Amino acid sequence: MDRITAAQVFIAITEQRSMSKAADSLDMSRAMVTRYLAEMENWAGVRLLNRTTRSLTLTSAGENVLIQSRDLLNLAAAIAQPVVTEDDAVHGLVRITCAQSLAMVALSKAIVQFRARYPAIAVDVQVTNKAVSLVEERIDLAVRITNSLEPNLIARPLSRCDSVVCVAPAYLEKYGYPQYPAALSEFTCLTYNFYGRSLWLFERDEDVVSVPVGGALSANESTFLLEATLNGEGIALQPYCSVYEHLKSGRLVRLFPEYRLPSLGIYGIYTSRERMARPLRLLLDFLVEWFGHSPDWLPYLLDEETNL
Repeated sequence: MDRITAAQVFIAITEQRSMSKAADSLDMSRAMVTRYLAEMENWAGVRLLNRTTRSLTLTSAGENVLIQSRDLLNLAAAIAQPVVTEDDAVHGLVRITCAQSLAMVALSKAIVQFRARYPAIAVDVQVTNKAVSLVEERIDLAVRITNSLEPNLIARPLSRCDSVVCVAPAYLEKYGYPQYPAALSEFTCLTYNFYGRSLWLFERDEDVVSVPVGGALSANESTFLLEATLNGEGIALQPYCSVYEHLKSGRLVRLFPEYRLPSLGIYGIYTSRERMARPLRLLLDFLVEWFGHSPDWLPYLLDEETNL
C-alpha cells in the first residue's frame, strides 16, 4: 500500500481521535482507514494505538511513528511532482464488478464505447450477483442496482432501474389474465429466493397496493427467472431493461401498465475520492454521461406514456 497515504491516514486518526471522523476528513471509507492503520502497525511491528469503545490514544511506539509520518509528508511535499502528460494519464486498468442482468444490457455496450474513447485504458469486468468486498477483491468500481447503500462506501448516482410485471402469452392462454394486482396471489409467480415469499408493491396516483406472491420456482438471479417466464412457467417481476425487447416483440406481455413499481437506483460505488486514479475518474464520468444521454439506455426508462 502507499506509505504516504498511510501516513496521512495515521495522522488524521491521531488528530481526529476517531476512525470514522478521520474517514470523513479524508473523504475515505471507514474500511480503507482501518486497512491503512493495520498496514502501518504491520510495518512498525507493534501496536500504534490503544483502542477502546470511547477513545483512541497513542502508544509510545505510536508517538514515534507519528513524528516519522509528519517528517515523511514534509519530505514528500518538498519533492517536485513529475509532469504527467495527457497520454500518460489515461493509461491504466480499472476493475469493475456488476450483476449479470445489468452487465448484459448496459455495461456490455457502455464499456465498449468507453474503450473506443480511451483505448489505452484496460477494463476488467467481474460479473457476479454477489455484493463483493471492494477492498478484499481489489475492485475499483461496483455498478450496483440497489436502494440500500453501504455507509462506508461512496456512491455516485448513475441512473435508475425500473421494473415491470410480465408474463408469456402462453401462460395467459392457459391460466387466464389477472384483472388487478391483488389477484396475483392466486397465480404462479416467479420470485427471488433470498426474499422468501415476495411482496410486490404497485403504485397508482396516491395509492399503494402490497401483494404477497409466490410459486414453486424461485431463483437468485433475474436472467434465470426471465428465461423461465419466456417459457411460460409463471408471472415475473423483471427489470424493464431486461424485458424491453421481449415486450416489443410480443414474447412477453406487461401486466397492469397503469401501475408503477418502485424503482431502484443504479450507482457507481467505490471506496475513496482521495487520490482517485484518473482511469477510474474518467470511467465514472463516462458512465454518468452514458446512462444520462445514451440512446442505448434511455429507452429502458419508463415514463407515464410508456404502455407496451
